[in-house]
Amino acid sequence: MSRRRVAAKRKILADPKYHNEMLAKFINHLMLDGKKSTAEKIVYQALEAVAAKHSSRAKADDEDGGGEEGSGTGSKSLAQLSLELLEQALDKVRPKVEVRPRRVGGATYQVPMEVRENRRDALAMRWLINCARKRGEKGMDSRLAGELTDALAGRGAAVKKREEMHKMAEANKAFAHFRWN
Repeated sequence: MSRRRVAAKRKILADPKYHNEMLAKFINHLMLDGKKSTAEKIVYQALEAVAAKHSSRAKADDEDGGGEEGSGTGSKSLAQLSLELLEQALDKVRPKVEVRPRRVGGATYQVPMEVRENRRDALAMRWLINCARKRGEKGMDSRLAGELTDALAGRGAAVKKREEMHKMAEANKAFAHFRWN
C-alpha cells in the first residue's frame, strides 16, 4: 500500500434516464468491454419488466383484496416504482457481516466483521449480476429481471449467497475477539 495519500473518491455521474447515482453504478457493474449503451438498455428493459410485472400483480391484489393493503403502486410512475424495486432487491441481497482472514500466531482465523456501506452495495450488485448471468433465460435483460424478481421475493442465487455469508459469520463468531481495525 502506498504511504503517500489516500486516492480521491471519484464522483459518479447519475444515469441519463432516471437520474440516479446508484443505478448508474449498477449499469457500470453490468457493463462489459466499455459497451455502456448496451448495458443501459439491458438494465432499463429489466427494470421495466420487473416494474410492469410488479404493478400488474399489485393491481390484481388490489382487485382481489379490496385495495386496503395494496402497496400504493397506482399513484407512482413506472420509473419511481422500478427504482424502488431495484433498491428493495439490493436491500435483500446486501450482506451485513462477512468473514475476513486474520493471521494470529501462525494460525489463520476467519473473523466475522461488519461490512462497510460501499462494499455492501458493491457486493450486492456484483452478486445480482453474476447470478443473473448464470441463469438460463434467453436474453440478459430477462435474466436480470428474473434475478431481481427472485431477490424481491427473498429467493434466488444472490439471496442464497448472502445467507451463506451470514451463516459463515455466525459459525465463526467465536473468533470475533480477534477483530481489530
